[in-house]
Amino acid sequence: MQNNNTQNIIIVGVGGQGALLASRVLGNLAKSLGLDVKVSEVHGMSQRGGSVITHVRMGGKVYSPLVPLREADIILAFEPLEALRYLEYLKDGGRIIVGTKEVPPMSVLAGQAAYPTDIIKTLSEAADTIAFDADALAVSEGFPRAVNIALLGRMAAISDYPTDLWEGAIRASVPVKFTEGNLNVFRKARGE
Repeated sequence: MQNNNTQNIIIVGVGGQGALLASRVLGNLAKSLGLDVKVSEVHGMSQRGGSVITHVRMGGKVYSPLVPLREADIILAFEPLEALRYLEYLKDGGRIIVGTKEVPPMSVLAGQAAYPTDIIKTLSEAADTIAFDADALAVSEGFPRAVNIALLGRMAAISDYPTDLWEGAIRASVPVKFTEGNLNVFRKARGE
């Protein structure tokens, strides 16, 4: 990611996965870089496990909080179907970072629809995709709720921003008693 242009990031998942904390970390990262940042959170049915989308825009001067269709540099997805659902936001040459644990929506749980097959393959054919089991990584570090931090760790691994600024953003966003555990998840996901 570059400092001189607006960076557009779409964070998608289902309610309770931590998309809002991930957007807070990115907001704090942008502030530490001296960038303007706008975050728009769409909660929808999040409290019931419904779809959640968060727009994060950061750059020299950001005027609108919403990422236009086909202008997202990155889709950070907590769940494969949610990545597929919001694929239209990704620009040509954009990247997808996706957790591979499937969370079936209510329509699938109620037997009204089938969970699509080969989603990761479809995403990989559409864009440069980094798919990994963020849930398993977070559990292995003893912090099963840190899936969001694991996904941010993979994002940090492909970004130009210094690791210490990423870690500072996590420290500013996570309660103190959970900071070190979240940082361990972040470092492992980043490849340290």
